[in-house]
Amino acid sequence: MSATRLASLGAGFSNEAFGSQAVFRAVLQALSHPGRCVAVEHDAQTPAVGHAASAAVLLALLDGDCTLWLSPRLAASEAGAWLRFHTGCTLVSDPATARFVWVAQGDVLPALRSLNPGSDTYPDQSATCVVDVAQATVATVGAADTWRLTGPGIQCAAALQVDGLPADFDAQWFSNHSVFPCGVDVLLGTAVHIVGLPRTTRITASREGALHTEEA
Repeated sequence: MSATRLASLGAGFSNEAFGSQAVFRAVLQALSHPGRCVAVEHDAQTPAVGHAASAAVLLALLDGDCTLWLSPRLAASEAGAWLRFHTGCTLVSDPATARFVWVAQGDVLPALRSLNPGSDTYPDQSATCVVDVAQATVATVGAADTWRLTGPGIQCAAALQVDGLPADFDAQWFSNHSVFPCGVDVLLGTAVHIVGLPRTTRITASREGALHTEEA
């Protein structure tokens, strides 16, 4: 990478240790409490393409042993160079081989079944998919066009309204959830928040006030 291009890249965390720890705590909170919108506070100069919260999360999670796949809009931007420079990660061209996947808002989300689900022996080696969405907000359980979330970390049930995922995401998630302990984990990113969807979470979609699940 040329010195000129390096100079054009934004800075990472001003204090790498403290910055990474703060964002990592936000990720843990999001995955421990699925459906909760968790603020990602950081001072990194994130790339222009891709949501800032998602970029900060990957800045904190990636290292030199990690492989990363970027969706087309991100791959065509400085996002990959920024993350490679600050984390040492390796960019790959096939999402199936990536430990981390980052999908920009508006880009096609690879089918969850095509990503690395880990194995019964090493379920922790599955992919984590960070998806930029237009909106992710806490909603009222049972309201139309929302998800009802149940599972570990959720007391009774939570409700979430998401704008920016494919229409069949809940069906894809049913298949992903059913292969536990394997399966991928998903983090939904907005400009300033993340929402965790660990593979242990069950999603039931509510459309026009009626609950719909692939088990029905």
